Amino acid sequence: MRRTARVLLVDGSDRLLLMRFRFQPGTMSRPYGWLTPGGGVQDGEMLANAATRELREEVGLDVPAADLGEPVAYTAGYADLGWAAGDFRDDFFFLRVDRHDVDTSRMEDLELSVHAGEQWWSVDELAVTDEIVYPYDLVPLLTNLLDGRRPVPPVMLPWHHATESTSM
Repeated sequence: MRRTARVLLVDGSDRLLLMRFRFQPGTMSRPYGWLTPGGGVQDGEMLANAATRELREEVGLDVPAADLGEPVAYTAGYADLGWAAGDFRDDFFFLRVDRHDVDTSRMEDLELSVHAGEQWWSVDELAVTDEIVYPYDLVPLLTNLLDGRRPVPPVMLPWHHATESTSM
């Protein structure tokens, strides 16, 4: 199983940072999607450490792993991403910052090959967009987090690849 550690990064204006990425041709119904910063957990690496490493690499934000606390959500299932196929599990942490200017200069080659920009999104924008945004059911979770309601245990979100294949 491939594990990823991702971060719901929210700024002082209650906007969520999402990264725009290109899908591998033929793997999804649209050419682009939006996803929270984060990525693969290395063998023996703690989830929070992986999440902070990915924040540093993908958006240039350096924070201690302890600042993340425990995951607030997860999703899991099978996916074929072109460059990897199999069972995946994504764990999501929540982190607030006053503001942050995204710096993608430390991205790895694979990340750079699929990166297509980034954007800070309000809950209202997320609620009405017709773009593909991962994880699914993000708006209710984000609304609760912004209202100070942190779920314990973490919320299970629907697996995103079950409905977004090109066979639709």
